[in-house]
Amino acid sequence: TSVQDDNISSDDCKATIVIEHLIQASDVSHTMQHWHIYKSWNEKFFMECYAAFKAGRAGSDPSKNWYKGEIGFFDFYVIPLAKKLDSCGVFGVSSHEYLNYAQSNRDEWAREGEGIVNEYLVKYEDMATQ
Repeated sequence: TSVQDDNISSDDCKATIVIEHLIQASDVSHTMQHWHIYKSWNEKFFMECYAAFKAGRAGSDPSKNWYKGEIGFFDFYVIPLAKKLDSCGVFGVSSHEYLNYAQSNRDEWAREGEGIVNEYLVKYEDMATQ
């Protein structure tokens, strides 16, 4: 019947949306975990981008916008995604933990991020001179 077809279609649509959220979350899962995990993966990505810049494979110096870029990334992508994961309940009570970690990491980055980017630069230069 058309009512059953509408229910199946609605369920399929909901499942598709949840799967899309999961795929997006898998790409940025480090932002929704403990601070040290976020910071470790953030450093690896920064070093990769900065090395590309230093080698002439990237057009701009990532260190110039890394701090502000991370705040925007949290505000406009990670935290809204974590809220969607929380509202669909796909991870049960853990969904709320991911949201809390995302918000906490954003706040920690806002406090410490500028200094951390400077630490990344020092570390990169130290590695480059060895």
